[in-house]
Amino acid sequence: MKPFAALLRGINVGGKHSLPMKDLVSMFESAGCESVTSYIQSGNVVFSAPAALARKVPELVGVQIVRKFGFAAPIVVRSADALRDIAVHNPFLAAGASPDVVHVAFLAKAPSAAQTASLDPDRSPPDAFAVRGADVYLHCPNGVARTKLTNAYFDGKLGTISTARNWKTVMKLLEMTAERTT
Repeated sequence: MKPFAALLRGINVGGKHSLPMKDLVSMFESAGCESVTSYIQSGNVVFSAPAALARKVPELVGVQIVRKFGFAAPIVVRSADALRDIAVHNPFLAAGASPDVVHVAFLAKAPSAAQTASLDPDRSPPDAFAVRGADVYLHCPNGVARTKLTNAYFDGKLGTISTARNWKTVMKLLEMTAERTT
């Protein structure tokens, strides 16, 4: 059993796609995950499972959400090790950016080099991004509400599904998964 974080996109935001966390926790448990806990209402779940099961969580839990609530909620999973790696390699924090304006878009799969090259670095000045594997680091000094570096942009250009979290949430998920490895 290893610790993982699951990140759901588009639930409990703006009154749409309401999904109580107690129901979400129950869905993860019925999928075979253990020690399931949620963090805030925006769809962050920390759980323990064998790696093979964790890879199936997006499908297993996704089907339950559609059946019970009638909408699809994309799910991206990261291991505790992957979260630790994300924390260590943040290029914007290394360059002195405030953590308050840094986010990570978690991708369901890593894009190809050609897909990454198709991204426009000048799409939303002064915002910036850096793709590293299946994660996109975002620096949005004017806030994410004003950026053109959206989930829809990255999904379309990179041919995958993304869900973004602010740096504070990334660090909390890292802390919650790290507690399970000690």
